[in-house]
Amino acid sequence: MRGLNKEFKMIAKTMMGLEDVLAGELIALGANNLEIGKRMVSFTGDLTLMYRANVCCRTALRILRPVYSFNARNTDDIYKKIKAMNWAEHLSVDSTFAIDAVTFSDVFNHSKFVAYRVKDAIVDYFMQRSGERPSVNIDNPDLLINFHIAQNTCTLSFDSSGESLHKRGYRVAQTEAPLNEVLAAGMILKSGWHGESNFVDPMCGSGTLLIEAALIATNTPPGIYRKSFAFEKWKNFNQDLFESIYNDDSNERQFNFKIYGSDISNEAVEIARSNIKSAGMSQYIDLKVMPIEDYKEAPAEGGMLIFNPPYGERLKPENIDKLYEAIGERLKHVFPGYKAWILSHRKECFGRLGLKHSAKIPLKNGSLDCEFRCYDLFAGKRKGIKKED
Repeated sequence: MRGLNKEFKMIAKTMMGLEDVLAGELIALGANNLEIGKRMVSFTGDLTLMYRANVCCRTALRILRPVYSFNARNTDDIYKKIKAMNWAEHLSVDSTFAIDAVTFSDVFNHSKFVAYRVKDAIVDYFMQRSGERPSVNIDNPDLLINFHIAQNTCTLSFDSSGESLHKRGYRVAQTEAPLNEVLAAGMILKSGWHGESNFVDPMCGSGTLLIEAALIATNTPPGIYRKSFAFEKWKNFNQDLFESIYNDDSNERQFNFKIYGSDISNEAVEIARSNIKSAGMSQYIDLKVMPIEDYKEAPAEGGMLIFNPPYGERLKPENIDKLYEAIGERLKHVFPGYKAWILSHRKECFGRLGLKHSAKIPLKNGSLDCEFRCYDLFAGKRKGIKKED
């Protein structure tokens, strides 16, 4: 691991469909030589950028630091190459480590066996030199090693994040199947909203979209709630540099509008309230218990609507049809002048809205293929806008 100002390669992992948003975030932080891949963005930067990316990126799941890449024909090749590394530079016999192996290969199709061979190589490196070895700690290692194989190309990286960055640290309770924080932030950034108008989520669940909207509107880094990052245990960890980044609030901004959330479930609203308080965002967010069907007027004039209605996985088909018809009816009659973005899994649900979308973006919500669709809500009728099939 090199000096403070020396640039090195990094890889930021993300969710499908959010690669361009993540690239924009990294450019704003000062990243160089960006290349967008599938669910990832590679870039170069120094130690300062690596710390900042972990603290500030809203759409990154983890930041990896590749340190060694090579070709291998079998696991014996992997063992020899890994054992030849200078592991004393990164670990001591008192350290702990863990290995996360991912394989996309016809030759190496057993990721656990690959992980065992990498582990054996590291242990044998130390045993031959001192007769002692570092221990494996799956839950909280001093060094988390990512080993990636694409056909015959092997890349060993150090994971600078540790626990996935979507685990911000503000969530104290959750409803069933809460929205992933990285996906929520990505949806908001995809919509183009940065706090320049009111924001409404009329089906807020545990409040993830509301909190991520407040963080974006005030430009509050999402990483400030976390207890730790993996790089804090690295041998070259610079405590003073990290604290200067972590405590820097010079880029936070005033939010002059309001965020409104509601849900049919009293339990969900109470959970959302607890999470919002934990994030310190209560002053920006108004919450109430109310089904979307009961909206008689918009909470404010004009703004952005973003929400994630049920997809019908746990509802009867006739109930989900009625729900989406009610959503479309309320959007048309209550929210003219707003822009609405809706995430859903079933295309037939979108059809029930009775609205024509102006944009659609494929996204993944967990294992589900979803679409994120935009609806421009005009007052009265507008030529050329027809109901969707």
